[in-house]
Amino acid sequence: MSTLNERIKPIVMPKWGLSMSEGKVTGWLKQPGSTVTLGEDLLEVETDKITNVVEAGDAGILRRVLGEPGIVYPVKALIGVLADPDVPDDDIDAFVAGYAVPAAEGEDGGADSGPRYEFAETAAGALRYAKRGEGETTVLLVHGFGGDLDNWLFTIDALAEGATVYALDLPGHGQSTKALPDPSLPGLSGTVLAFMDAVGIPAAHLVGHSMGGAVSMRTALDAPERVLSLSLICSAGLGREINQDYIEGFIQAASRRELKPVLETLFADPGLVSRQMIDDLLKYKRLDGVDGALRAIASSAFEGGRQIEALDAAVGAASVPTLVVWGEQDRVIPAAHATALGSAERVEVIPNAGHMVQMEAAGKVNALLKEHIRKHA
Repeated sequence: MSTLNERIKPIVMPKWGLSMSEGKVTGWLKQPGSTVTLGEDLLEVETDKITNVVEAGDAGILRRVLGEPGIVYPVKALIGVLADPDVPDDDIDAFVAGYAVPAAEGEDGGADSGPRYEFAETAAGALRYAKRGEGETTVLLVHGFGGDLDNWLFTIDALAEGATVYALDLPGHGQSTKALPDPSLPGLSGTVLAFMDAVGIPAAHLVGHSMGGAVSMRTALDAPERVLSLSLICSAGLGREINQDYIEGFIQAASRRELKPVLETLFADPGLVSRQMIDDLLKYKRLDGVDGALRAIASSAFEGGRQIEALDAAVGAASVPTLVVWGEQDRVIPAAHATALGSAERVEVIPNAGHMVQMEAAGKVNALLKEHIRKHA
């Protein structure tokens, strides 16, 4: 590639999560001719899961805007061009005309040609998981109550730059076994350790969201040699308060009309709750065994409208390196819990984000996670 072409940077339709094949441009946040810095918000893209912001992967001048609002484009399609100000327009035009969309993942027998998801046979049953990256550092993502590995839609690939990242469905969730012999935090911690054994992870950096944060803390206490660091996102286990109406509403909701307002509780911007998100969760909730599993976990962890177990004192005494991240507008677990862990190396409360802060403020959260994990790699 010539020096000139190295100064022309494509902006392409991103790939968020393993199942994304296309996205719709909903609007540009920068206009042609604008100066763009690395990591700056460029445009918004809507997928069948959620709407998110595309951040600049390079710095430069926004010389071309090709992605039109309202139009759906395949992953990796050219939707804009960044370039230095002295690059001639003719060269930009030639770059656009000659741009070839890279081969889709899995084509030509590439490294990604295997299944998008895998299953591990563990002592706790069959657990679905995704694996991205091939770095020496290992990261394990643990979702929350009623969630699944797609809660890490905007996280898994970002962290896989220089690391090997796993995300699993806990028992009773996603496509993992619905059998749940022990729904307690120690039981779920045992499942995490069984998964690590099954896929050959000696030790990992654990990133836990909501209930997954409590499970991750319990794992660090139960097997400290297996947990290199903790990153807790809107985590359970740091206080007693919890929105019991959300827990009960999620369990009981059996229709779009009932589930929609429950899911809106998760976001500062309720408009992020798409019809596809609602439909996907309804399909999951209608699977045999799910209702019983959710009720068992809720009874074990959140009975009586309060969290049964607080782990902040024990985790603080264990001296495990810990990052705490919260959405300021969290309506499920109060953001005040972010400061409960006095031993935390860093606490960040992010404005304009709710309980799903890793989705609503993905760029900020991913940067915090990468910095923390890199520090303790």
